[in-house]
Amino acid sequence: MAKKAKARKPPFTVGVVGHFGLAVRDPRKSAQWWERALGLEKQFEFDDGVAVGNDNVTIALQKGKPSPATLDHMSFHLPKSGPDGLTTLRKALAHLQSIGADLEDPGDEIGPEAPGSKNMGLWFHDPDGYRWELSVQGDRR
Repeated sequence: MAKKAKARKPPFTVGVVGHFGLAVRDPRKSAQWWERALGLEKQFEFDDGVAVGNDNVTIALQKGKPSPATLDHMSFHLPKSGPDGLTTLRKALAHLQSIGADLEDPGDEIGPEAPGSKNMGLWFHDPDGYRWELSVQGDRR
């Protein structure tokens, strides 16, 4: 029986997300939604697309057939405010409600990321059906 090779640790550490691409119906409309929903800024346009982002991430929105099933969800960490971080999530929730975002679990939007998790989040969908999460990280103690 062949011996398994020991996994080697890479000689680097992954940092913030540089960029990722999504197929969307209308890149310009999607870019406007991201600007309004998460405060991302238009960074540049390219053939059949628009890139929006901030210092932490760039999302390349390219004209195509949306495929939300290919990505279960993506989570963005928010900075904590208040002792438990819920103040930040409550403000985010109020903002998303004010722009009519498609919130998951209406009436019970904020909760643990998973059973027993100290991380709290809220989930929503963009106009193309992709699922997103805003979360605050619990203490690691």
